Amino acid sequence: MFHIALFEPRIAPNTGNIIRLTANNGFALHLIEPLGFDFEEKKLRRAGLDYHDLANVTRYPDYQHFARAMQGKRIFACTTKGSCFYDQVQYQDGDVLLFGSETQGLSEPVIQSIKPENRIRIPMQSNNRSLNLSNAVAIISYEAWRQTGFAGGE
Repeated sequence: MFHIALFEPRIAPNTGNIIRLTANNGFALHLIEPLGFDFEEKKLRRAGLDYHDLANVTRYPDYQHFARAMQGKRIFACTTKGSCFYDQVQYQDGDVLLFGSETQGLSEPVIQSIKPENRIRIPMQSNNRSLNLSNAVAIISYEAWRQTGFAGGE
């Protein structure tokens, strides 16, 4: 199983969309607090529709707790500051795809804790800042899943 981790997500509908996404691709979702919304917020539930019961979601009080829980797994920082494109990585079952918040991205200490070769990015036109978080998660997670033959999918 792959893992999606959201570092301090701020926008409830994005997280709801990602809950729905992970319910459909079978990835585990990890939310690293503080969150920018109440986890019971209507917008979160609406975006996730009825997929909350099908998703595997774990929350952590901070990055240190998350990092301890993921010890031994490869963590890929998905960031506009990445050193290689997301499709140039050979993903393995158990890999963690770590995404930053919609407003701040990943903090510099978090980025520095990830090996440079594990900092990946999505190509974009020059002078653009970033993609929507849920779109970025979809793009990279489906590439990782594709590389493993869409294991468990039908």
